[in-house]
Amino acid sequence: MTGRARARSRGRARGQETAPGASQTQEPTPSPTPPATGELVGRGRQKGAPGPFSAEAVLQISAGFQQVKLGERGGHRRDFHDAGVNTRQAMEHVKESKSGTSGVAIQLSTNFFRIISRPRWVLYQYHVDFKPPMESRRLRSALLFHHEEPLGSARSFDGTQLFLPHRLHSKETVLHSETRNGEKVQITVTLTNELPPTSPVILRILNMQQIGRNYYCPSDPLNIPQHRLTIWPGYTTTILQYESSIMLCTDVSHKVLRSETVLDFMVNLRQQCGNQRFPEICTKELIGLIVLTKYNNKTYRIDDIAWDHTPNNTFKRGDTDISFKNYFKTQYGLDITDGNQVLLVSHVKRLGPGGGPPPGPAMLIPELCYLTGLTDKMRADFNIMKDLITHTRLTPEQREDRLNRFVTNIQKNTDAQAELDKWGLNFDKQLLNLTGRVLPGERIFQGSRSYEYNPWAADWSKEMRGIPLISSPPLNNWLLFYTRNNGSKAQTLLQTLSRVSGPLGISIQRAVMIQYEDHQESLLRALQHNVGPQTQMVVVVLPSSRKDKYDSIKKYLCVDCPTPSQCVLSRTLSRPQALMTVATKIALQMACKMGGELWSVEIPLKQLMIVGIDCYHEAGKRSIGALVASLNQGMSRLVSTTRTGNCVMKAALKDYLNFNNCLPSRIIVYRDGVGDGQLHSVVNYEVSQIIDSIKSMGHDYMPKLSVVVVKKRISSRFFTHINGKVSNPPPGTIIDLEVTRPEWYDFYIVSQAVRTGSVSPTHYNVVYDTSGLKPDHMQRLTYKMCHMYYNWQGIIRVPAPCQYAHKLAFLVGQNIHREPSVHLDDFLFYL
Repeated sequence: MTGRARARSRGRARGQETAPGASQTQEPTPSPTPPATGELVGRGRQKGAPGPFSAEAVLQISAGFQQVKLGERGGHRRDFHDAGVNTRQAMEHVKESKSGTSGVAIQLSTNFFRIISRPRWVLYQYHVDFKPPMESRRLRSALLFHHEEPLGSARSFDGTQLFLPHRLHSKETVLHSETRNGEKVQITVTLTNELPPTSPVILRILNMQQIGRNYYCPSDPLNIPQHRLTIWPGYTTTILQYESSIMLCTDVSHKVLRSETVLDFMVNLRQQCGNQRFPEICTKELIGLIVLTKYNNKTYRIDDIAWDHTPNNTFKRGDTDISFKNYFKTQYGLDITDGNQVLLVSHVKRLGPGGGPPPGPAMLIPELCYLTGLTDKMRADFNIMKDLITHTRLTPEQREDRLNRFVTNIQKNTDAQAELDKWGLNFDKQLLNLTGRVLPGERIFQGSRSYEYNPWAADWSKEMRGIPLISSPPLNNWLLFYTRNNGSKAQTLLQTLSRVSGPLGISIQRAVMIQYEDHQESLLRALQHNVGPQTQMVVVVLPSSRKDKYDSIKKYLCVDCPTPSQCVLSRTLSRPQALMTVATKIALQMACKMGGELWSVEIPLKQLMIVGIDCYHEAGKRSIGALVASLNQGMSRLVSTTRTGNCVMKAALKDYLNFNNCLPSRIIVYRDGVGDGQLHSVVNYEVSQIIDSIKSMGHDYMPKLSVVVVKKRISSRFFTHINGKVSNPPPGTIIDLEVTRPEWYDFYIVSQAVRTGSVSPTHYNVVYDTSGLKPDHMQRLTYKMCHMYYNWQGIIRVPAPCQYAHKLAFLVGQNIHREPSVHLDDFLFYL
């Protein structure tokens, strides 16, 4: 479809607690409706992995942590900050300095606060078990804190993990408490680790609730009643060792909740579709959604629906049977009003006690589950998104003000200060100030001409008008499909394409126009009867954005009958004043999908191949990896594939050899799609796989290789002051001091411009480098590659091969679900 496709990734619940009804069986439950029996198991996931005081401390902590058995640690936990991965020490050319020099200096502020005093003692981490299990975090805290004499007053407890500034007398301490109902509870406190004391404990003192890895304020919600939405404002926090000091990085976060429960949603759905179709439609609508249970502020993914279970069913709690209804009444004081509602099933992924298999599926009550996030229909609603952005897309001034207020609240809150004093922590009151550099704007080469663009706008859509492209194959044999209602729009599109293509140097002959009936089978038949080996391009005008129709078109034209295709929504053609702009973008897309080259920038390095790798993940399905590699000096010819294994890189090298009659002497791989805590896998496994692929081309072939991990989902934000006003930094801003990690060769680039809100920088981490390129050259080359994405006449947030790989992986994973034909490898058919 025209425009930039939005890749909506589904969230996955982190740090989930097992809800009532988790199965105790060691084998996974084969039945689609899991049994409602089992114990309640604690969460056992560390939040905000504490950072080190020095590079040596990082390695010691990581090594010591790995030696502790999973069972002793209370279950599997991931280090979300990738501590212990020290890649810089292996690169001689950046051991002394990893900072660049080119560009103009700019003064910046950032969302980091220095820790100006810190404790000198070790932080002791304990895992806490309750017998019988206690689901309520508040109840667990009350029962544990009753024992102040052995524990002391300085402590942080998240419901499962306990942090103390002193070590208890024995590795395992058993305590005994009693609930108000007279129920005896045994509490076992087990030492699992010794860490530097950098866990942010103050947010709980400020009455904020932890959901996943972030903290939110349910007592200060932002309500949007007309759309039945509620926003919880909150913060992300990490405390880590950066270049010169330990710092707190905090950013504003928002949790979007729907005001309706899952039960409300199910009741409305039944009224709309009737009893007969309800189970099928309900399953399709709910499976995969993330829900929030407010009684424990946990998020769960709905994996199934237990149609034969209601709140009156019982499960084993200890040695006795208890109904779900009675359980929630005694544990949380919650009354379940609908006793006939079915139960939801969420499969718990984390390991069970002692490192064993997962404890089994969690059973959830729809009445107590709140829907989170937005549906595709909501995202397509302009009014909903406009009202939502008003609250969530903060300007740099608003964001900086919110961050300053956060620290001021800590300073003014006596309870928070008392807690900080106990821990010996003290934060700076001001945002960190630092110096960045702004790289000069790039010159764009298009055909025989070149031009510059406004560096603040980072866009050259106006400058490129009327200038022929570098190259574009003539379009002589192509088809335009349309429905009867869209006949006039199709004719108008054809005429406008003819007008805009001439000045761009694109030769377009008149299309063969084919009318089809507005249903999927008719369109597919029309494609099968008319698209042949000589067809260069297929354009389809779609009356609606129905996914199944779009999927069938792409599946047929990408797999069964490989032909570049372009889908256009009829409503995109309904505004006459925007038709020239729309037609220009469609013409450019059609040109590059046929192998055309639109523009380029100066790339000084010779025999260079740049590779972009990204993955598409969907819960419950296999991940799709995509690789896109450059073939020529101008980085304007590319080869793309989603095939897996070491053969992918080898195939790309063979394509380069066929195109240039030589292999590249230098390869730079940009690896996108690496999640928090996955850096270790890239460094230890993927780099060696890339090296093996290169060696397979011949033992005497040894190109210079760089592997760069690209990360977009980060909390770091940067601001600058222009004419006394807090603003976004200009495109091309580089940050490689102060807020980078000492054990990594890393840097930030603010490459794109945004019209609203705060700009998000991109983090680059060079994890392997035998190129010997100076940091300055690596940074500038990375920035240049952000200019080369042909689906946007401007600078994007990541190097173009990464974005191409993302688009390809998304198309395969979301739409065609099969490997595209090899005949399309040389075309950007996925734009």
